[in-house]
Amino acid sequence: MGEDTHYMMRAIELARRAEGFTSPNPMVGCVLVKDGRIIGEGYHARPGAAHAEAAALRVAGNKARGATAYATLEPCNHFGSNPPCTEGLISAGVAEVVYAVADPNPVAAGGAARLLEAGISVREGVCGVEAENLIRFWLHRIRTKSPYVVAKFAASIDGKIATRTGDSKWITSDEARLRGHDLRQACDAIIVGVDTIIADDPALTARPDLPAGRRDAAHPVRVILDSGGRIPMGAAVLHSTTPGQTLIATTEAMPAMTEQALKDGGAEVLRLPGDDQDYPSLAALLEALAERGFISCMIEGGSKVLGSFFDQNLVNEVWAFLAPMVIGGSGPGPVGGLGPDNLAAAFRLQNPALEQLGDSILVHGQIGITS
Repeated sequence: MGEDTHYMMRAIELARRAEGFTSPNPMVGCVLVKDGRIIGEGYHARPGAAHAEAAALRVAGNKARGATAYATLEPCNHFGSNPPCTEGLISAGVAEVVYAVADPNPVAAGGAARLLEAGISVREGVCGVEAENLIRFWLHRIRTKSPYVVAKFAASIDGKIATRTGDSKWITSDEARLRGHDLRQACDAIIVGVDTIIADDPALTARPDLPAGRRDAAHPVRVILDSGGRIPMGAAVLHSTTPGQTLIATTEAMPAMTEQALKDGGAEVLRLPGDDQDYPSLAALLEALAERGFISCMIEGGSKVLGSFFDQNLVNEVWAFLAPMVIGGSGPGPVGGLGPDNLAAAFRLQNPALEQLGDSILVHGQIGITS
C-alpha cells in the first residue's frame, strides 16, 4: 500500500465512524500529515458540527503549516452552517491537499480551484472508488434528487423466507441479524408493508448495542405502507415506548377515523396517490422522503413490497442474508412482483461482496441490469 493510499484509507475509516449520523450531509474524514507522520485527524460527526478538515486542523494547530491534507471529499468552498473548509486550509498554511472524490454539489463545489488559486498543490482521485462507496447514498441523492434504495432480505439457500406454515424465526444467525442492524442504522428510513407488521409485529429499531448517548439518534424513520388502514393499533411500531418516528404511507382509502387514531397515537400519516393497484405510489413516496431531506432508505419486506420496488426499477443495492438450510415446500420467497420476462433483464449485483456471519452469508452489492 502506497503512502497516499494508506492515509486516504485512514481518512475513510474516520469518516465511517459517523455512519448513520450525518444525513443529509455526507460522511467525510480528513488526515493531516507532515514529515511522514499524522499530526491531526478529524471527521464530520453530525449536521452542524465541524467539518472534517476543520476538526483535523484544530488537532494539528500550528503544526499544520506545510502539511498535506488527505480528505475523502473535495473541501467545500461556501458558507453554510460552517465556514468554507478551503479558507481554513489556506489560513493554516497547508502545502498540499489530496482528495478522493470531487464535490458534485453545485452549492459547495469549486474547492480545488480556490486552493490552486491560493498556491496550494491539489491532487484528486486517490482511493476514489472506496470513497464513492462510502458516500454513495449522498452522491445518489445529489445526482438524482431521490433517496438511495437498499433492498434487504434473509432467506434459506433454496430461496425461502418461511415454511409453508409461515414459521420464519429465525432463518439466519445472530451475527447476521446484528449485521442487518448496521444497515438499519445507516439508513434514514426503513420501509415495510402492513402485512409484515400484522404477521411479525416488528419494532423496526436499530443497533441495540449502541451507547445510550447515540442510540436514539440511530433509529431510522419507520415507513409503513398501508393503503386501507389495516395496521393494528397495538403494533410495536406505534407503541409509545418504541424509540423513533413512525410514518404511515397511505392513500385516500384510509378511513378518517383510522387516520385520527394513528395521529393521536403519535404516528404521522402521509396520504399519497394510489398506483394502478390502489397501493401507495412508490415513486410519490420516494419524492416525499426526498423533500424531507432523506438520502437513503431500506426495504425490509414483505415480498410484495420488495417485488414492487424491483418491478419499478427503484432498487439501487441489495443485501441478501443466506442461511445454510433448505426449507423446500411451498414456503414464500423473498421477492415477489412480476419479475423480468427473461434472464437478460434480470437484476444483477455489480462486484458483489461476501461476508461470513456465523453460519450465514451476506451477499451485497449495487444493482446492474444486464443487456
